[in-house]
This record gives sequence, C-alpha cells and structure tokens, in this order.
Amino acid sequence: MVDPLTLLAMVGGIFLIALCQNGAAALGRAIAALRPLVTADPARDRDAARAAMLKIDQVAQLRGLSCTDRVKTANPFLTDAARKLANSERTDLFELWAAQTLADRAQRHAGARNVWLSIADAAPALGMAGTIIGLVGMFAAMDDPAALGPAMALALLTTFYGVVIANMIAAPIAARLADLSERELAWQQEVVARMLAIARRENAPLRRASIREVA
Repeated sequence: MVDPLTLLAMVGGIFLIALCQNGAAALGRAIAALRPLVTADPARDRDAARAAMLKIDQVAQLRGLSCTDRVKTANPFLTDAARKLANSERTDLFELWAAQTLADRAQRHAGARNVWLSIADAAPALGMAGTIIGLVGMFAAMDDPAALGPAMALALLTTFYGVVIANMIAAPIAARLADLSERELAWQQEVVARMLAIARRENAPLRRASIREVA
C-alpha cells in the first residue's frame, strides 16, 4: 500500500500545483497554519479578551483613553488594539486601523485556506493522471506479464493516494482553518466594537465642551 517513490511524486506534484495557483507566500502561510490548527482555541481567546476589555473600560473611565495600553494581555491583537486606542488622536483613525487590520487578517486566513482547498482539488486529478499512466503502461506491456504488476500498482496507488490526500487530509484542514478564522475574527470584531464604544463615550464630553466654547 505504500510506494515511497509514487507517494513522493504525488505529494511533490500536488504542492507544485498549489504553489503555481497560490504563490509561495500563501503556501508558506498554509504550512505555518498547521501549528495553530492544533493549538488555537478561539473560545479561550474570546473569554480572555472579554476579561481584558473590562479592565480597559475601567482604566478608560478612571484615567482616560491614553492609559488603556497599560492593560497587559497575552494576545498580540488585543495588545496592538489597546495601544492603538491609546495613541489615536481621533476615533475614526482607530476605526480605520481596525477595519484594515481585520480585513488583512481575513485575507491572510483565506489565502492559507485556499492553498489546502487547491491541494484537495489537485490530489484526485493528479491521482487520475497517474491511473491513466499506469493503464497505458499495462496496455503497452501486454506481452510481458511481469510488467503488468507494477503498472497496475501505479494505476491503483495514485488514485488511492489522491483520494486519501484530498478527503482525509487537505479538505479537513481547510474546513478547520475556515472555522478557526470565522471564530477568531468574530471575537476580534467584538473587541473593536467595544473599543469604539469606549472611545466615543470618552470623547463625547470633549465634543460637547468644544461646542460650548464655539457658542
């Protein structure tokens, strides 16, 4: 069931197709995504973010927005968001940064997921190509019974490897990455909405004071 050379040729061809379709950067992100595929826990990150947002809200009320970056968090996105909130002169600048950051993050997630979808699509096609090559070898060696076995093995193994790689490896990985991306972006959007609400609340008295000064 295991032919190292056939399997190596299949894997090499599949990754070459994925590279041509998505580029080297996306392929690198797709391979790097295998680690958070196992270790990521969006529910835990969401709960930690909500707890940190309570502290950020308290700091904003007591000391102002400029001190919100003093709340220490383990999540890089939340740390960057708190720092940006503290240093942004206007609420719309923070809102623009958040929108761009989340859009870029979603694009990177989609790029990694698309690589695995490309692999899931390419594996059966490449397996079918190997099957055709094996059948051609069988028909070409009808006069040599000893050559029929290896050609038949190539025809069957390539199809088998293509089905396994597509349906038991690549497609489940793509589905898992899509789920993780959706859940991660959901709590990050929640954080951004909460920070925007805090910023608007803290800036409202300043706006009213400016209106009174103009009047």
